[in-house]
Amino acid sequence: MPEQPPEQPPPGPISEDPTLGGAGSDEVAVVPWPLLLRRSVAHRVSTGPRYRWWVLWAVLFGLLAVNVTFTILAVALPRIGRDMHTSTNTMTWVITGPLLLFGVTAPVLGKAGDIWGHRRIYVIGLLGACVCAAGSAAAWSAGSLIAVRTLGGMEGAATGAASMALIFSVFEPGDRVKAMGFWSLVGAGGPVIGVAIGGPIIQHFGWRWIFVTQVPLIAVATVLAVLVLPETVKGERQRLDWAGAVALTVSVTSVLMALNRGPEWGWSHPIVVAAFALAPVALVAFLRIEARAPHPLLPLAYLRRRNFAAPIGQSAFSQFAYMGGFILAPLLLDKVFHYDETRIGLLVIARPLAFSVTAPIAGYLAVRLGERSAAIVGTLGVIASMGVFATIDARSSDLVLISALVLSGVGLGISSPSVAASVGNAVDEADLGIASAAQQLLTQVGLVAGIQLMQTVQAAREPSVGTVAAFHEAYLLGGAVCALALVCAVWVRSADRDAFERAAAPVAAA
Repeated sequence: MPEQPPEQPPPGPISEDPTLGGAGSDEVAVVPWPLLLRRSVAHRVSTGPRYRWWVLWAVLFGLLAVNVTFTILAVALPRIGRDMHTSTNTMTWVITGPLLLFGVTAPVLGKAGDIWGHRRIYVIGLLGACVCAAGSAAAWSAGSLIAVRTLGGMEGAATGAASMALIFSVFEPGDRVKAMGFWSLVGAGGPVIGVAIGGPIIQHFGWRWIFVTQVPLIAVATVLAVLVLPETVKGERQRLDWAGAVALTVSVTSVLMALNRGPEWGWSHPIVVAAFALAPVALVAFLRIEARAPHPLLPLAYLRRRNFAAPIGQSAFSQFAYMGGFILAPLLLDKVFHYDETRIGLLVIARPLAFSVTAPIAGYLAVRLGERSAAIVGTLGVIASMGVFATIDARSSDLVLISALVLSGVGLGISSPSVAASVGNAVDEADLGIASAAQQLLTQVGLVAGIQLMQTVQAAREPSVGTVAAFHEAYLLGGAVCALALVCAVWVRSADRDAFERAAAPVAAA
């Protein structure tokens, strides 16, 4: 009887644990029982046939625990402002601060994962998020809450970039789009759960309890991550490209800050103008640094790869319309239809629900239809939603409103898994972290730009053209920018799954 080949390890490299003596060592290491428990559980899970799905569920539970408070926190801002004896406008930094820090730290943390291991960065991110949740619950002033929540943006960047890299490390390239469907589901579904559960918690116990309840969730997610997640192979020993990181941070911070402060201070304010001027200068400096760096933060050759640049562009431009339209929708329902908060919440939740339902299904369909088709169809859905919003007036029915919201959710739900998987498949395995971070960075810039510019157009045009027409113009702007996303989607190339299968096939014995 021929000798059976040894069982192949699960997809995704797992680094050796250095705590035991090497092969042939005369010394017997004393291993603490928690480490023995972790090894036992990890071995049982990693040798099972569904190991990659265990990794996916562990990662997604962590993301859910970290992101679940985002939407409900926005709803609670007026109450928090009253408790902290400050204005709601000041408390908006509880939302804006994390978005800014997330954007500027994502590339550095993504590259750090490529160098030192994504599991390590992911667990550190979860631990930091747990500390920030506890600090938020204990905040004694508006400034302390803003500071703690802003710091939490860095933890979100750590878990976000590492989560995609970990998922990509255990899923074959041809199946990554399926996993990204579930990843997108949690990204949109988490805030829905937050609104459903967080509302009653705030009403009956107070806003601090949304963070108190978050602490044990993140703690459980951390334990699950330690027990289940593989450690990706660490990159070659190299210094982090700090010069490139600083230049990119200055560029991204400048543009995000200008977009955020422009509507408040005026677009001609000296600081806003200076920030817009500084952004391209710092970007040019970043490109020059990367071209000369021995170990660049972002290898510039990837920017010339069709399936790296085009999906990232599609994500940024479509998020401009999606998030800009999402933030405008409650204002439209309030100013034009005069609906109360409960009715507005029930209507607006249709968009993330549609996204959550669509994304996993779209991930499986993309395997058959191709990433390019999914990106095009999804982008067309977002454009169509902007068009429907641009026709709504006080005589429109709730059905028309829901249709516009659902079109956005379905559209982005169809395209998101495919564009995320395309970026991951376009880079080397050693650069999955920075690829994930680059996509999240540009997406962050796109959504902040959409939120600020679409709101600015609506507010600026309302005195001269009226409330309804001002909303129409803002949504038409979103549709025009999303048309650029369609151009990028056309350039996405569907994955060659036959090639993936040939590459994954075992080599026949000679």
